[in-house]
Formats: sequence, C-alpha cells, structure tokens
Amino acid sequence: MRIVHVPDFAQLARAFLDEEYAQSPTGASSLGLTQYDDLLEDLSESAFTKRSQRTSDWLESFGALDTGSMDFGDAIDRDLAISSLHRRAIFDGWEVWRRHPDTYLNPGLRGVFGLFLHRLRPEAELVAAAAARLRAVPENLEDGKRNLRDELVPAILLDRAVNQARAGARYARELLPAEVADADLRAQLAEAGAVAGASYEEYAAYLDEMRPLARGDWAFGEDRYSHILRDAEMLDLDARALRERGREQVELLSEELRHCARELRSTDDWHAVLIELNADRPATPEEMRVGYEEWTARARAFLVERELVSFPDGEVCSVEPSPPFQRPVIAVASYQNPPAFAPSMHGHFFVPYPPDGASPEEIAKRLESNSYPSIPSTSVHEAYPGHHWHLSMAKLNPSHLRQWLGTSYFSEGWALYAERMMREQGFFTELRHRMFQYEATLFRAARIVVDTSLHMGEMEYDDAVAFMLENSSLTEPTAKAEVTRYCSWPTQASAYLTGCLEIVRIRDRFLAARRSANGDIANLRAFHDALVSSGDMPIALAERAVMATA
Repeated sequence: MRIVHVPDFAQLARAFLDEEYAQSPTGASSLGLTQYDDLLEDLSESAFTKRSQRTSDWLESFGALDTGSMDFGDAIDRDLAISSLHRRAIFDGWEVWRRHPDTYLNPGLRGVFGLFLHRLRPEAELVAAAAARLRAVPENLEDGKRNLRDELVPAILLDRAVNQARAGARYARELLPAEVADADLRAQLAEAGAVAGASYEEYAAYLDEMRPLARGDWAFGEDRYSHILRDAEMLDLDARALRERGREQVELLSEELRHCARELRSTDDWHAVLIELNADRPATPEEMRVGYEEWTARARAFLVERELVSFPDGEVCSVEPSPPFQRPVIAVASYQNPPAFAPSMHGHFFVPYPPDGASPEEIAKRLESNSYPSIPSTSVHEAYPGHHWHLSMAKLNPSHLRQWLGTSYFSEGWALYAERMMREQGFFTELRHRMFQYEATLFRAARIVVDTSLHMGEMEYDDAVAFMLENSSLTEPTAKAEVTRYCSWPTQASAYLTGCLEIVRIRDRFLAARRSANGDIANLRAFHDALVSSGDMPIALAERAVMATA
C-alpha cells in the first residue's frame, strides 16, 4: 500500500507512527507503549525488503505535503520526518542487515532489559512480556544466520558480536531471572531465558565459524557519508570538509592542552601529563560508580545555584553499573532516558563496568580510562546538563514525531556543548578537571578525523587506533573498542564536536538577536531551555525552532 496524497499532516504522521511502532516494537516499548511489550522485530529478509520500500513511499508522501498551509511546528516535524527517512534510505542501500551481526542481537537484549529497567507494569505482566520476547529470540538469530553474507560481514565486527552474544546468554539464563521476586514467576522467566541463552550460544558459535570466511569492508563510502551529512543532518558539509574541520580542531585543542600541561607540570607533553593523572583512578568498579554519582550530584547543584537551566518536575538520574550484555560492546559511559509516553522522569546513567571475565589488567585499564580527574566532565556529559537533562526536557515536547525521531548530531552535540558551557561557567575549578574536558573535546575532534578517514577508505584500523592513542588519554584496549565501534556505526562518531560547534554558533546568533551577551544568565537559560525543549532534531531544524523564540 502506498500513501502519497494525504493532505492532512496530522493524519499522515499518525499513520506513519503506527506503522513504525508495529515494525519496531522494542522501540515502541522504550517510549512506554506497553501494548508492544511482548513483541520482537521481524528480522527476515522479506521484512527488510518491505521496510526499504516503505521508506521510499513515506518519503514521497511527506514530500507531497504543502508546507505553506502548515503551522510552524508541523512544518518542522515534516522536515524532521523527511531527514530521518533520508538517513534510513541511505543505510537501507548499504544493507546493514547483511553486514552487521549485532543487528540480530540488539532487539532481544535491549527489548528485555528495557522492560525491567523501567518497570511500567506489574511484575507478572513484565515476566509474561519478557518471556514472550525471549522465546522469539531464536527466530531473530536464525534470521541472522540466513541473512548475513560472508563477503559483506567485516571480520573485525565478529569478535564484538561473539562477545555480546555470550554475555547475552549469561544475562538471559542467570542475571535476568534474579530481577524477579516471586519464585514461580522467576522460574517462568528462567525457562524462557534458557531457550534464549541456548540460541545466543549457538549464534556465537555460528559467528566463530564465519571468521575464516568473513571478508566484508566496513567502509561506508565517501558518497554515502556526504549524503548523510547533507540530506539527513542538513549540514552544509561533505565528508572531506568535515574531516578538515576535525583536523583544525585537533590542532586548536592540542594547543589548549599544551597550555594546561605547561601550567600544571611545566612541560608541553600534555599526553604524558594526562597518562600520569590517569593513575589517580578508582580501585574498583563500584568506587568508579560512586565517583560518578558524587559528581553528578555536584553538577546538578551547580546548575540550580547558577540558574543556568530550568528543571522539569520530578526528574531524577540514577548512576548504575552498565548492563552486562553491553559491557563487551561499549567501553564508555552511556545513558538511557525515561520513556517518552510514561509518567516516569527517571533516567539511568550507566557506568562502564568491565565485561564479565575481564582479566585484572583489563579491569585496571578500564578504571584508568575512568580516572578521577576525568569523571567530572563525563558526569556533565551524561547527566547534568547533558543527556539526562536534555532528554527530560525534550520529553515535555508534545510532538510524537519528535519523541520517535532524532539524531546524535543534536543529542551528542548538546552533551559536548554542556561540558564546554560548564567549563565556561566555572564548574571545573581544578586545572586537571579542565584539562580533561579539553581532552574530551580533542578526543571528539580525533573521532571526526578517524571516522571520516575510515569510511572514505583512507585509513586502516591499526592507523586509526594509533591516531586515537596519540590524540587522547585512552588506553589501548579502549582505543581499539572505540575504533571497532566507528567501523560498525558510520557517521555517528563525528556527531559530538560537529553538533557542539553548531550549537555554539546558534547560541551566538540567539544572544545577538536578544542584544545579550554570554554572561547574561537569564537569556542564556532561555536559550538552553528553548533549544533542548525542541527535541532531538537535525541542527538546522533545532535552529529554526529556537530562533523563533529569540
């Protein structure tokens, strides 16, 4: 069925979202739409083919709307839908589902974890929904075996997926049932978890057997990368221009770090100073979590005292160990926002615990990458006024499209801007804390250089790891995990600093329109509140929304 001539935007948006929720039930659940809690995505070849065709249909339908007759917010929402569909069409053309083994792991793992993270239903209903999803895991993984192609799967992604599958098996069999208090319900969940766990182990074995055969290229391609920047992110940049911006920022930020190193240790060798400072680290993962928790509370108190932002009623951010199945895949802190359509305002800041079975040396390296001097800037990034504050405020936006669609160029750009703004406002009182904030920004600049170069086919994996080690305080295992992530997620690593610099530009424009300066706290707060309340859109659309309030 094609939908092209639908004159009413609200009707078209509702039809689009209904189809989206049905095609991505775990995503719908994450919004708080509990009627989808017992379903998993259809990951068959026919489903991917159908979704690709529907992307084309929806692009045509939204493109046919007459924006001249729309109100201001609807016109932005229409352009948000089109930009998101452009992104999807570009990735559809690359056939990620034939290339990336974790495509078939993520719905089952995240879909079950999210149910118990948010606990929006009574325990018996949660167990029934989770058990239904666990029993559907084998079909998802069988689809993976049918769909993946040796000639397209990059060998470098296999270790990551094998480790995630094995961690998922333990999660389903052992850790998930422990979430349930009632013995009978726990037994039901354990039975379904055993089914899923066996399938995860079989999938890991299948991927192990693929290793000698996998010969795919991770490179996304310069043309696709540039199309994402222009058509999906609505930026006036192509991949090469973005890489040049990254190189310029590497030079500028390296000089800032040299200045800090001279002041702190009378040397230009900022890298050596950061490595020395990394030795001041938590002794255990739990001490790391406590350190993040303390600095999260300090950041929130600073925002309240300085009146830099407004706070939505009832928001709270807890600082927790990262999910076990996530630990082999993500070596840095992360965040999970409260469900958009549920009353809860409880967000979750996940601290990057080492994977189960990690050696003492690997644990020490993970803790060094989360040293005490680096914790303040990460706490700002993930919680206040970074991801948690942003997404708590964005939850108040009435547009359902904006709750469903978004881009990391805004969300990660905002979180890095939050670090910069807090530095400008004096939150990082110690030089070592400011130094790590500059390093965090340099790290994001290096990401731009590496991500664009990898996906244009102009940098090899080992060279990318070396570049990240040279331009950050990362340990080698963390740098390798980072580069593997870039290979698996084209264009995302460039989002942070690209978005941050655009937000700084918009801030200057907003304050100029109000004939204000950065030191005018009332107007700065108005900018922050208006920008994040607009949602999580491409920067050009967020700029349209916020400048309407200037």
